[in-house]
Amino acid sequence: MACGRGVARTPRPLAAVGILGAGMMGTAIAALAARHELPVVLSDVDPQALDQAPARLVDELAAGGMPATEAHRQVDRLVQTNLDPVALADCELVIESAREDLHLKRRIYKDLENYLAKETILATNTSTIPIEQLALELARPGRFCGIHFFHPVAERQLVEVVRGPKTEEVSITRATAFARSIDKLPIVVGDGPGFLVNRLLLAYASEALELLLDGASIQAIERTATQFGMAKGPLRLLDEIGLDTALAGGLVLRDAFPDRITASPLLIGLVKARRLGRKSGGGFFRYAENGEPTGVEPEFELLLAKWARPPQPSITETITARLFLPMILEASRILEEGRVCDPRDVDRGMLFGLGFPASRGGLLYWADSLGTGRIIETLGTIRALGKRAEPTAMLLDLAARGGRFYDGFTS
Repeated sequence: MACGRGVARTPRPLAAVGILGAGMMGTAIAALAARHELPVVLSDVDPQALDQAPARLVDELAAGGMPATEAHRQVDRLVQTNLDPVALADCELVIESAREDLHLKRRIYKDLENYLAKETILATNTSTIPIEQLALELARPGRFCGIHFFHPVAERQLVEVVRGPKTEEVSITRATAFARSIDKLPIVVGDGPGFLVNRLLLAYASEALELLLDGASIQAIERTATQFGMAKGPLRLLDEIGLDTALAGGLVLRDAFPDRITASPLLIGLVKARRLGRKSGGGFFRYAENGEPTGVEPEFELLLAKWARPPQPSITETITARLFLPMILEASRILEEGRVCDPRDVDRGMLFGLGFPASRGGLLYWADSLGTGRIIETLGTIRALGKRAEPTAMLLDLAARGGRFYDGFTS
């Protein structure tokens, strides 16, 4: 497929942006737009969500350093809330931020297209569902694309602008210009389950869950990741994202890549017990009212006792390899598929969307520092993982000729 790069001229600034969905992500995106003086129409069918939205918007702005009185004025001046999505009709860009449910999103779009102008760009903040599937019933699929923000929105600089098979260049141009206007770093990526960053995240998080089942302690996994330089360990990161959200995205990727991703009984069990991470007070960890972890969640320990496999004697020695080498393999598959064509985009995604340590230069820059031959040798020590640790054709080719991911590119 064609690579996701390529953006045309910068259009004039948007007069207003519409956001459909007043949940955590929708309000965070609305607050970011308001911070940058962009008028916002925020709509949701849930009256309670809309009633709570102004206070949450103020909190978002205040958390970013804006004085509370100024934050209240900014929200009053720039943000309109409305139960009726018809209020979005005059917006030049509308971003849907509903839950990760293909059929729900399609129903939303079918209704929205009745009153949006033909020139309006409709975008989705989906984190995993392919644009092609979401656009299947749209009358104007050319004006549809992905604008994927990362949690927490205020802290993560990256935005993935996702090009579907029928997305027109004007949609990519508009979406990219919007991201830049709110001081985000856009990378244009090709369509596919999980796009770029979440495919890499799921390789990382899925392996962490498998490590738990194989006998690695939660403390050892988190400590290994943070000592490597990650902003947060994989289990804290899952708690931050929300385990229900992570499970929904994980199931999309499990269906797409069943040979590499499984549905962890630990994640399923915690979601069934409504232990959804920090937002519910507990997931893998317990959380105090200020959002800080206070220890391991008892429900997780009960589930682990039920599902754990016999411990592997060398498990602690393989944690680093198991967490990070599958991500290198997944990145090479993304390059092979042409979802992105530049290893720098992979590394920008990892650095600015996933908190990969800047000191290592990015995932593929780090891989080049190790050397492809060494990576293949280390993969041999975890070959029991099957497809998750099987070298890709690209990796084998690079190793055979002493090549690097960054050959032909400057860092």
